Amino acid sequence: MRLTLRTNLAARVLMFCAVNQGRIVRTQDIADHCNASLNHLLQVVALLQGAGFVETLRGRSGGLRLALPAAKISIGHVFRLFEGDLPLAECFDPARNTCPLRGPCRLQAALCRAQAAFFHELDAVSLQDLVAENHGLAGLLRLSDPAPGLTAPPAP
Repeated sequence: MRLTLRTNLAARVLMFCAVNQGRIVRTQDIADHCNASLNHLLQVVALLQGAGFVETLRGRSGGLRLALPAAKISIGHVFRLFEGDLPLAECFDPARNTCPLRGPCRLQAALCRAQAAFFHELDAVSLQDLVAENHGLAGLLRLSDPAPGLTAPPAP
């Protein structure tokens, strides 16, 4: 299984926000620190906001921050948001399935079990688990002193 770019970027956005907890961060800062396209990040942030993982603030001092405590954000839930509707293989998409083996093939059932196990493992991982005492990650993602107006109260 290979994660999509959007899922990878979603994890980066959330880790960046968690490392910089208590701050409003700009998408441009995330793009710079995470080697990502600003355009792709904006699309990912919109999905994360719609799902309630981040909140965005408009205006001169705008940006985004976590909408929930990092300990309440399940990585499995985030990955399902971005990967859940994508067919794992051709045979998982009835509209596009041209596989001649679809009747007697047992691979689809095994893949279903493997995908369920994958998400089950990620359900047990919170965003807090990824960033807590991760000094290497903090060194890469932590912003220097906040610009005026860019501090924010912690997420509820």
